[in-house]
Amino acid sequence: MAIINHDAELARAGANVSSTGGQILFLARRYPLGAVGALIVLLFIFTAAFANVIAPMDPTATNAKFSLAKPGAEYWLGADFMGRDMFSRIVYGARISLAVGAGATLLGGVLGVSIGLMSGYLGGWFDLATQRVMDIMQSLPLLVMALVMAASLGPSLENTIFAIAIPLVPSVARVVRSSTLSLREQPFVEAARAVGMGEVRIAVRHVLPNTLAPLIVLATAQLGSAILTEASLSFLGLGIPEPYPSWGRMLSESAAEYVRTAPWLVIFPGVAISLTVFGTNLLGDALRDILDPRQRT
Repeated sequence: MAIINHDAELARAGANVSSTGGQILFLARRYPLGAVGALIVLLFIFTAAFANVIAPMDPTATNAKFSLAKPGAEYWLGADFMGRDMFSRIVYGARISLAVGAGATLLGGVLGVSIGLMSGYLGGWFDLATQRVMDIMQSLPLLVMALVMAASLGPSLENTIFAIAIPLVPSVARVVRSSTLSLREQPFVEAARAVGMGEVRIAVRHVLPNTLAPLIVLATAQLGSAILTEASLSFLGLGIPEPYPSWGRMLSESAAEYVRTAPWLVIFPGVAISLTVFGTNLLGDALRDILDPRQRT
């Protein structure tokens, strides 16, 4: 009898794997651009996670003998003006960009969800005051607000994450608030009140999970924006400081002086930034189409 049960469990597990694989294949065929974006994001994550294995050299090691070396067998993407391997620096730069992008998106999402949920669920004067603050914050472009905060806090990894996360809060708070305003009047919320469930428990257990679908789409879009903002701050000298290899700082060090004599110093970091942001945007568009019922046929 135990053998029969074991075989049945294996059959169910195989069916689940087959079903999951079939769903992934179906979504990839229906949303080919989204599949391309997902592959780019997965490649980006893989590169960041295994940077110490992929990179052939230390990204901070200098060698004056190979200053401005052209791409070749030893330096695949060339070397910068200090003789540092560009391929290794771009690979480790993926780790920095992922840390800043994911950290800023997560921090901004947590703060935005908390503010939006309380604002939409409590309403009244709290909602009015909170939304006026969100209006003030949202009146400034993301990069401008991040520049102000980064200049005030100083260049460091933690400060860059915080400086990018705060401007992301208003958009998350608005999305969660709008969903909460419609959800709090639904019958399942009234039923939860009728059985004596507390307001905090209702908001966290019943309202919050129903706001996650638009948040997933927004998070992918904000991840690309956070990576691009980090590159902009580093380009201006307000983001990730040395010795961390940042794609934006690579452009800042090379764009003005070496763009004609050593164009690979500008081309490869620029391609890395563009490809990563492009992939997150494609993935976000596909997730929007998948999770939004109005987009389904």
